[in-house]
Amino acid sequence: MSVMNTSRRRPRLISVTASAAAAALSVTLLSACSSGDSGSDDGKLDVTASFYPMAYLAEQIGGAHVDVTSLTKPGQEPHDLEISARQTSKVERSGLILYLKGLQPSVDEVVAQSSVKNKVDAATLTRMEEHGDEVGGHAAAHDEHADHDHEEAGQDPHIWLDPVKYAEVAKGVGKAMEKADPGHAAVYRKNTTALLGKLGKLDTAYAEGLKDTRTKVFITTHAAFGYLAERYGLTEEAISGLNPESEPSPARIKDLHAMAKADGVTTVFYETLVSDKTAKTVAGDSGLRTDVLDPLEGITDKSRGRDYLQVMESNLQALQKALGARS
Repeated sequence: MSVMNTSRRRPRLISVTASAAAAALSVTLLSACSSGDSGSDDGKLDVTASFYPMAYLAEQIGGAHVDVTSLTKPGQEPHDLEISARQTSKVERSGLILYLKGLQPSVDEVVAQSSVKNKVDAATLTRMEEHGDEVGGHAAAHDEHADHDHEEAGQDPHIWLDPVKYAEVAKGVGKAMEKADPGHAAVYRKNTTALLGKLGKLDTAYAEGLKDTRTKVFITTHAAFGYLAERYGLTEEAISGLNPESEPSPARIKDLHAMAKADGVTTVFYETLVSDKTAKTVAGDSGLRTDVLDPLEGITDKSRGRDYLQVMESNLQALQKALGARS
């Protein structure tokens, strides 16, 4: 199934910067190394990752045998990334490219025009699903006049927030690295197995930690946690759907207030890379708390943890507190 570009449905075309960078590829090809070359001067497999969740997999599986470069800088909103000519050149020198098609339009364009032999689209390594503005349709049940004039449901790219789906992606990445660098295949298999074990423990922690809670409903600024909610029997209500920068309608805010009261919601979650203004407005009007639920699109000094596993553990603790988990 192809992945629709719905992660940020902005009414704009891909910027001139992205198009120019992609066009520069024709020039880059003249001086780039052959597609069979890893592109690394130290003999390591040169991996280009589109953003943090892809870079984390490459680092964990590749270990000392890879050089990993992320196209998205720490603190940068990945959906807004525009590829520079220098980055385009870097992509072309890669031994392996890891990306998630549909999440970053400028990356998709550059990768499509690249001659690199080993390209891995994470969206093809697990089953993608559709999540709209109101995950589970729960909020609408409280108000028959709820505003549905939001963006339509589409392929949700946030697969890394479900440990099980992320593990499926990790398996595929491991196999791709074995193919790209067969000389270290045994190491990649060993590291993949170790990572799958860690993700399995994370899945168990979430399943056990969220199985007995006072409420199953939580509110977020945008619908990034649909996969996680489905995996652990929760209901996510997003203020602004798949686009965190869109403004909710008065009808939607009214509906959320009614839902919060009916279901005993205590907290409105916001994320580290987007303004918390809307979350605080909704929470203040309903007398609710606010807290961080990190979609893990990047690690910064504000992140509650140094890597994927630590931040996911912090997210679990935040959900347990908000949902009233019973020990």
